[in-house]
Amino acid sequence: MTRVAYSFVRTFAPESARDLCVDRHYLLCASAGTLRLAARGQSWLLLPARAALIEAGSPIRVSIPRPATTASVLFDTRFAPAPPAPLTVFDLNPLARALLTECRAYTEEPLPVYAEKLFAALAAVTWRLAERPSPVVVPAGRSPELRRALELTEQRLGGEVRFEDVADEVGLAPRSLARRFAEETGMTWRAVLRRMRVVAAIEELAAADTPVTEIAFTVGYTSLSAFNAAFKELTGRTPTAYRASFHP
Repeated sequence: MTRVAYSFVRTFAPESARDLCVDRHYLLCASAGTLRLAARGQSWLLLPARAALIEAGSPIRVSIPRPATTASVLFDTRFAPAPPAPLTVFDLNPLARALLTECRAYTEEPLPVYAEKLFAALAAVTWRLAERPSPVVVPAGRSPELRRALELTEQRLGGEVRFEDVADEVGLAPRSLARRFAEETGMTWRAVLRRMRVVAAIEELAAADTPVTEIAFTVGYTSLSAFNAAFKELTGRTPTAYRASFHP
């Protein structure tokens, strides 16, 4: 008998990037730790109290920088429609969290009628939430030069990072690299740098109880007010409020 849907919980040790592709729609929910998911030129953070919805047959890259625990649901493609996008990350609302908790009890077939209705309700709610993806996403780049430029920029977030130095190391003139950023990301390098710093700060907020001021300096800000402004511009919340959202 074909499984219409089933749930499972896993704990992962840190690991480098690997490819993932499944033949069912995949709802991946983080309860602890952080995962990075990349597909189609973008990289998302999967944080506690957030979920990723991955379309069946859509390849993604997954990396786990710190230990993480996830609750997952796999939906047969005949049971649930195609998601609104191949990969989206979004906040879970209280109803979705409650349904996910109920569905965790059902890991095998055959499913009772009650369980099928639970999974159907979970799909309906999370598919709708996926229409409003999280803003915590950074470009992954298509060309080797831009991917290398993004890698170098991320490695130097905590210190002084100069666009001219990055361009020199990837073998492009600054004007050419600036054009690559515009064409492949729709953003300037400076905007990408600012977003990377906020994303790195979010990872630190999720990992420990490190003071916000210390995190701001760690990711390259010398002014707490500038950090708070950049953080709120991207997420719509202060760093403290965002940290609180990991434990709804």
